[in-house]
Parts: sequence; structure tokens; C-alpha cells
Amino acid sequence: MTNALLRNARLVDPEAGTVTEGWLRIEGGRIAETGAGPRAGGIDCGGACLAPGIVDIGVKVGEPGERHKESFRTAGRAAAAGGVTTMVTRPDTATPIDTPEVLEFVNRRARDDARVKVRPMAALTKARAGREMTEIGFLLDAGAVAFTDGDAVATDTKVLSRCMTYARSLGALIVGHPQEPGLSAGATVTAGKFASLKGLPAVSPMAERMGLERDLALVEMTGVRYHADQVTTVAALPALARAKAAGLDVTAGVSIHHLTLNALDVGNYRTFFKVKPPLRDETDRVAMVEAVREGLIDIICSMHTPQDEESKRLPFEAAASGAVALETLLPAALRLYHAEALSLPELFRALALNPARRLGLDAGRLSVGAPADLVLFDPDVPYILDRFALHSKSKNTPFDGQRMQGRVLRTWVDGAVVFDRVQEMAG
Repeated sequence: MTNALLRNARLVDPEAGTVTEGWLRIEGGRIAETGAGPRAGGIDCGGACLAPGIVDIGVKVGEPGERHKESFRTAGRAAAAGGVTTMVTRPDTATPIDTPEVLEFVNRRARDDARVKVRPMAALTKARAGREMTEIGFLLDAGAVAFTDGDAVATDTKVLSRCMTYARSLGALIVGHPQEPGLSAGATVTAGKFASLKGLPAVSPMAERMGLERDLALVEMTGVRYHADQVTTVAALPALARAKAAGLDVTAGVSIHHLTLNALDVGNYRTFFKVKPPLRDETDRVAMVEAVREGLIDIICSMHTPQDEESKRLPFEAAASGAVALETLLPAALRLYHAEALSLPELFRALALNPARRLGLDAGRLSVGAPADLVLFDPDVPYILDRFALHSKSKNTPFDGQRMQGRVLRTWVDGAVVFDRVQEMAG
């Protein structure tokens, strides 16, 4: 069913920056009408919040090559349960997504198995090795929405500049991982007293600034459209601010883990808290939240990175990096709302509206005519997170056993219900 009337809801509109009590009507899979106040008939939302579905940039799915960690079927279920209606997937799979043929395989698997929309990114260089450019034009034609080598940061600046120049000629978006690769190699935590006490290999926050400064200089030289996947340190913010003030076509994101956790959460070498880049100091975390509020950082993402038990049940230094977050992105983000650090419209500006705009997607809005990609959630319901209740195949979440507040009740994609908590619990 792609026609419905949703009433008695708090409409969270990131475009208008408002939360209003009202209703929304879906017709033919699109938003046909919205209004304030009461309305008879339809589905009673019980006063819960109704917002645009989340557009999550940087989701890792294990296909092709690591389906045992996450498939499009399980990732789609986790996304729907987390209010994510569009997954923008990464190309850093076991078989890198660096040719039109591999991209077509990914598109086919996504169409067949995922409950939500999938928009894939492709590799910028072949095998993500930083030596030879991929066929950017053909990959664009095959459906790639952006190009990135992820955390395989290019060391050959001339190759990267050529990639940027060619991408600029095609209007393609490049997504960079701002870290200086030499300094970052082998690091597991952020440098400081805590890292020294733990005896873990560390990296200075300046590595992020150095990586970002290089990328932004190349952006200025080539004029390419550029998005920094994660800006996580105070040291990097001035460079980002200068680039925006200079009119460069630059945006930046930050992961939910860097907004809600800090370096001390590593605690007794808990590997579920090992992410890339490593968790930062509390001063950095607070500054990132403020940067999101001000709009200096545009996008909040999950950086969903599934890892199996074997790769996490290792000493901290040897354990794999990454955490699952499709299903915990919204409830973790609501911590910032409950702390009065960000309003609901500000959150959904960064979770839905801005990522959709950056990628040129028709999503992230409650406007009439927009796709009915929606999430209904109760921001106040408390619960203890059990990682084994997550829909992802891998269960490597740092929020296991933590008290969360806020839960998705229902998710729609093009007006069709793809997740219903009541039905799921009954089934």
C-alpha cells in the first residue's frame, strides 16, 4: 500500500526547522499533502515523531566477498529497523567495487534483497591501491553516486590530482578520508595521556588536519566536488571553515560514534570501541557536536562496519576496526537531542536533508511531492540495548548493554511499510 493518511504526529521538518503537530497524506508513494492540527481517519501515530527517512552515507555491506559479515538482506533489515531509508554503500569490499561489472552485481543484489533504497559509491582507483584511476565515466553511467577509496588514503598526490581533475570534468563527487597515511598507519587510539597509560599505538589529531589540508589544496587546484567522510578533531575545523568561506564545493561528515563516545570509552581494551579514525578526546567530541549545530559539519553518518566475532575477539591492537550502527544511528543521535545539544530538525538536517542534497537525491524532505521515505519514532522510550537483538549479521556495537532512549516504530519507503515494530514483536 503506497497510499495512507498519517495523523496525530509531530512532523519533524528539517527544511523549515520546525516540529509541528499535524498530519501527512501519502499518495502513489509520494507526500501528497501535509497540515497542522487534528485530522480524522487514517493511521493514528499516537503523538510520535514523523521525520524524513535517514540517508546514511558510508554503509559497509559485505557483498561481494564477505557475505558472512553482512548481506544486503540483513543490512536492509537493520536499516529499516533504524529508520534508514537510503543506504549509500562503500566500495571497500573484499572484491573492491571498481568496475561497472562489479557495480552491476551490487545493484542487482541490492534490488533483489534490500528493503530500503541503495545508492552505491565506487572506488576512485583500481583495487583502491592509489595507482590507477577507475573508469569514472562508466561507473557514473552504471549508477555510482560518488567515488572513494575509503581508508586506503592515496599516497601519490599526482594520481589523486589527476583523479580529481577528471572527476571535475564529469561533475562527480569525491569522498575523501582525511588522514595523513604515514602517521596513521598502525594507530589504534588517539595520542595522549590515556593512550600512553594503555600502551597502545597512537596517532596525533594533527594527522587528520594534515590529510584534510592536502585534500582541500587539491580541491582548490582542481575545482572538484569534495566530501570529507569524517572530520573528528578540533585541529581540522579551521581548515574546513576556510575552505567553505573561500567558496570551495566542500562538505564534511562525522560518524555517530565520534559524536556520542570518546577516547576513554576504550576502557579495558574493549574492541567494540575500536573504530577508524579512533575515538577522540571529549573536547573534540563536544566541538564536533557544535560544528554540526552550526552547519560547519554537514552530515551525520553511521559508518556502519560489520566485523565478525573472530576479528573482534583479539587483543586491541590486532582487532579489526569498525562498528555496526545502522540500527543504533537514530537512538544514539537522540542522546544529543535529550542533552539539548541539537534539536530534532537540526538532527534530521544532518541525517537526511543534507546527505540527500549532497548526492542529488530526491529524499530527506517532508515537502509535498517528495518520496514518502519516512520514519516514525518515539524519542523518549527507554530500553537497554541487546546486541543480539540487532538485525545485522555482525553484532559489533559499542552500545551493547547501554541504556538508550528513542526507538523506531515504523519505516516507509516510497509509501510502503518496510518495518513495523508492533508487527515484528507479534511475529
